[in-house]
Amino acid sequence: MSTTTQTLDKDAITWGQKQYHIALCPEDIGEYVLLPGDPARSDIAAKYLENAELKANNREHRTFTGYYKGVKISVTSTGMGCPSAAIAAEELIRIGAKNLIRIGSSAALDPRVNIGDLMISVGAMKNEGTSRFYVPDSFPAVPDLELTQTLIETAKELCEGTDFNVFTGITSSDDAFYGETPEFLDKLRSYKVMNLDMESSALYTIAHLRGVKAATINGTSGNLTNAEVIYTKKNERLYDAWEKEIQVVLETIYRMEQKKNK
Repeated sequence: MSTTTQTLDKDAITWGQKQYHIALCPEDIGEYVLLPGDPARSDIAAKYLENAELKANNREHRTFTGYYKGVKISVTSTGMGCPSAAIAAEELIRIGAKNLIRIGSSAALDPRVNIGDLMISVGAMKNEGTSRFYVPDSFPAVPDLELTQTLIETAKELCEGTDFNVFTGITSSDDAFYGETPEFLDKLRSYKVMNLDMESSALYTIAHLRGVKAATINGTSGNLTNAEVIYTKKNERLYDAWEKEIQVVLETIYRMEQKKNK
């Protein structure tokens, strides 16, 4: 007696359905989604949205949806690291997300960057394992050009005359926070890497393959080159940077919509 097996195709059965990890349906989100790591930062972003509603709170993924200047916008936390961020990105795309913007915190390597400054990534090193499931190591991880350029222009305009500086450069997305030894950091610094995060490279890779836009802006939590870090008390300047980057991203989204509707 012969038996047959049928291997499950996750991709084929998950589009347009309620998603397993983020617990969201297509009607729950807008085409623009902000992606903080920490679920608590979803609440911070929701303060800036009109009629914000909590749509789901499952695992590390906390989602609100509301409006900014008439544009429907969602915010979904991803948790830490590329595996969790990749799941959030994939599931959001499966229910209609078209623009994914990471609003994070990040340590700088560029000695010019101070705590609280904003850093916008123009590309990411894939020092992580998630992207290897999708593309070879030689394949670049880059954000969407139009979205990123609008983000840069908006950030510079909104930060002009303030104590927030705006920097652009290459990000290293790393898997192991405590694996970043001095020797490892010296190597990245020799490559003129601007900063470190744990999500952007996978986000860019998935967005490219799925045909949507992605970008990243980070508030600076510390500078590892200058040994300027705050680990044991509240980082007030970082909290200010989170607020500022949310304002920048929301205005960026509005401007993207204005361009689209011209």
